[in-house]
Amino acid sequence: MTENTPDVAAIKNGPDFDPNTAIDPKPDKSTFIRVKTTLPKRPFPPNSAREPVYTERLIIRPLSKHDLPALHELRTQPEVMVWTYLGVVDKDIGETYQRLEQYLEPNDVDNYNCAICLKESGGMIGIGGFHNAMWSFGWPEIGYMFKREHWGRGYAKEFMRGWNGIWEELEREGLELDVDERTVVRDMDEDGEKVKEVVIAVTAEGNKASQRVLEQSGFERLLTWEETDGGGRGVVRLPTYRYVVGEER
Repeated sequence: MTENTPDVAAIKNGPDFDPNTAIDPKPDKSTFIRVKTTLPKRPFPPNSAREPVYTERLIIRPLSKHDLPALHELRTQPEVMVWTYLGVVDKDIGETYQRLEQYLEPNDVDNYNCAICLKESGGMIGIGGFHNAMWSFGWPEIGYMFKREHWGRGYAKEFMRGWNGIWEELEREGLELDVDERTVVRDMDEDGEKVKEVVIAVTAEGNKASQRVLEQSGFERLLTWEETDGGGRGVVRLPTYRYVVGEER
């Protein structure tokens, strides 16, 4: 997902790495085209105005300063952080707080990232949503992370279903946007050609579990490109997915 970049050596030596996989050109903002589309109205509602969303087993709610210990536990699990852009655990709780404060007042109106909690206990098991990273393809990008002990239980798919509902219910505005032409889904209305709104998810070559979650959540595989990761570990392959907002599935 967004923030998802793997341990390069592990992936290239693993059974899922295919050296013959076709590689598409990486996104290049100098080639983007300007389109008429919609996006959620900015700034976003502050955390204080966001209602928690309940799924079968989860609570998806705004983050708060009280989530610091749980977030630090998440961000110091190597098995989790190996899939992030930096690829390493936080060095101390101060570094985790720097991450958390990006999602707290007054920065909350610039992103829509959420705490993912168990409904039964209220304990935070992950974090996910739109964290206002630089958009590779011009569109919003979604990402999530879960503590390792909660992997394989269907929580990611359940979160994606809940978060997609949150995202689609936000108030929209029409605007012009510069995007990668390969992501475009064209439409026509009484005012002429328009482009359907898109959400992007960027995964890592070896992250098959997240790719399955995306495919089961209405995302379609779009292309695969290569990028040098932020941890100095070399070039990685990034299968990328597209979700068309508002389409029936």
